[in-house]
Amino acid sequence: MNKEELLKLANDDRFISGIYNYCDRWCERCPFTGRCMNFAMAEEQFPDQENQDIRNEAFWEGLSETFQMTLELLEELAEREGIDLDAVDVEEEAEQEALNDEFAKTHKCCRMGMAYAEMVNEWFNAAQEPSDKEEDSIEIEIQDADPFGKHASCGEALEVIRWYQYQIYVKLMRAVRGRLREQEELFDEFAKDSDGSAKVALIGIDRSIGAWGELRTCLFEHEAKILDILMHLEGLRRNVEETFPAAREFIRPGFDRVDLNS
Repeated sequence: MNKEELLKLANDDRFISGIYNYCDRWCERCPFTGRCMNFAMAEEQFPDQENQDIRNEAFWEGLSETFQMTLELLEELAEREGIDLDAVDVEEEAEQEALNDEFAKTHKCCRMGMAYAEMVNEWFNAAQEPSDKEEDSIEIEIQDADPFGKHASCGEALEVIRWYQYQIYVKLMRAVRGRLREQEELFDEFAKDSDGSAKVALIGIDRSIGAWGELRTCLFEHEAKILDILMHLEGLRRNVEETFPAAREFIRPGFDRVDLNS
């Protein structure tokens, strides 16, 4: 893909502007891949599954090419708009970002988010203790509890839990750091990026709560620990909503509908 092709994609009306800024990166489950420029770029550069693997050298080579093209576009835009890119104090910005990052790590939301990720690992480690069979014990327990496949959704629940396990923490870190930047820049009248990041974290929390609830129906022997995890998630959900009260109302491009009658 060259620079002209990249610009053509950027101006394509079928793509929803900024839809990729507030998604959960789970393209396989997304109903909007046909409206996402990031997905289209990945499909065009890496059309087969092998090249989509981040461990594949072709992926990193392609990413490097996109990086160079993006830099060229930014330099052209800066020149056209009269922006002096060298005027930015990179060292000062990096120092402030480091301070914000350290503060975010100590924020209650982020500490609870990381604690949840650790609880998930502890639960999986306990549930997958070595057995005489080669299969994971969790899979065996699901099958034994439901030989007719009534709880096939439990396998999907495990997938949901693993997908959001660390993403919740990552999105909360971004939300807290974003809130700090917004306070410095006094952006009060606009929709805040921090609320958008917090909303994605809340969606991950909601879906994780649903997934753990699903597991309770087929992993009865783990119910006590699952309830502990659910209580922690509910506390985290309430804390995030209190810290970012406008997050639920944030309109994510493409994903959320605007009620014109309200």
